[in-house]
Amino acid sequence: MEGQRPDPGAVSGTESEPTEVAEPTEAAENTAAAESTESAEATDSTDSTETAKPAEPKPPSAARKWFARRGAAVAIVAAATSLVAAGAFAGATAEPYLMERATVATKLRIAETAADAITTLWSYTPEDMDSLSDRSAKYLGGDFEEQYRKYVDAIAATNKQAKVSSRTQVVGAAVESLRGGATATEATAIVYTNTTSTTPQTSNFPSMKYLSYRLDLKRYGRDWRVTKMTTVTSLDLTPKL
Repeated sequence: MEGQRPDPGAVSGTESEPTEVAEPTEAAENTAAAESTESAEATDSTDSTETAKPAEPKPPSAARKWFARRGAAVAIVAAATSLVAAGAFAGATAEPYLMERATVATKLRIAETAADAITTLWSYTPEDMDSLSDRSAKYLGGDFEEQYRKYVDAIAATNKQAKVSSRTQVVGAAVESLRGGATATEATAIVYTNTTSTTPQTSNFPSMKYLSYRLDLKRYGRDWRVTKMTTVTSLDLTPKL
């Protein structure tokens, strides 16, 4: 009949059966999982390669040698600087020590000069009384040398006649003041003595005295000389019979 539509289930007079869909097997599932894993690892490897920081190129051998020489030069300069600093520190530390030692040596020389001067000035016998001024001259300076000479000349005749002998022993000496440290030109010293005198007029019975003197000294070139002397203490220690 015209205008009638054919049955959708019939083609060329035969009946079409539905197509059967096969279910996936276990082997196929394992193969698909492995391919998925390899794909993910490849993706991760690609991403890691793309994001990793490229290694810095090593400097050429000539540059490495230059850096090595530069480092050695810096080390040498640093060591030299340390030695200079250490030397400066040692010098700054040693200078006060050396100055102190020089001052101590100067004081010792002054004390020795003062002790030798007093021993010489007040030690004599009737036989060497005439040369006393000349023996003492090397320890005296300024006007004091002339004053002492006049004093000895005044007592020489009397002491020779009485045959007086005098012996002075220094028991202590110290520098009282030093003006200028190791380079000082003036100083004051104290000298402590025991003096023993004898004369036939008293049957050579010893007269003993304890005396201390204050000496003013002045530098004459390398030497120190007494320019003034005053008696500080005078005690008569002669036994009373």
